[in-house]
Amino acid sequence: MSEKAVVVFSGGQDSTTCLFWALERFDEVHLVTFDYQQRHSQELETAAAIADELGLHHKVMDMSLLNQLAPNALTREDIDIETGEDGLPSTFVPGRNHLFMSFAAVYAYQLGARHIITGVCETDFSGYPDCRDMFIKSLNVTLNLGMNADFILHTPLMWLDKAETWELADELDALDFVRTKTLTCYNGIPGDGCGSCPACELRSAGLQKYLKQKEAR
Repeated sequence: MSEKAVVVFSGGQDSTTCLFWALERFDEVHLVTFDYQQRHSQELETAAAIADELGLHHKVMDMSLLNQLAPNALTREDIDIETGEDGLPSTFVPGRNHLFMSFAAVYAYQLGARHIITGVCETDFSGYPDCRDMFIKSLNVTLNLGMNADFILHTPLMWLDKAETWELADELDALDFVRTKTLTCYNGIPGDGCGSCPACELRSAGLQKYLKQKEAR
């Protein structure tokens, strides 16, 4: 029986690495991207361009309600990217992954897909509570109970730091693709990005660490 998978896809480093991971394991891969009126439309454009280049079906879902409920630095240009008094960065969107995974499951249900892949990571998770392994496992149980389904939520990057994520991309023969064609930068600059926002700093430090390790082998 053909195994179908849905990748929660933003067009960034992590979700694109997960996409290549999924392509190696499943017969049919679908992409779902969520439009929550994020600060940069380039994220949606990048996701669409990657899907088009790889010839994959790409679904964009309207999640604008999330923007109204949870204003944050990813959706509002008048909110600075900083760490709040509660220790959470202003880029944290409450409920985002909960909603994304739930809607991805509804989409997967319609497609007859059991496997749902997301790039969340507890190692380099910036304190986001909805990136934790405990949350994903709990949600997996809830979705299966609530939909009488047998979904498997896959998190290939859960225990990897950024250097190890680059290493995985390299093992999947996708390092150059991920480096040049994805968008991680909070300022909307593709590839290596602006180099100064928290996302770029994390991405760049991980890449340099991995390349040094690779060279030393």
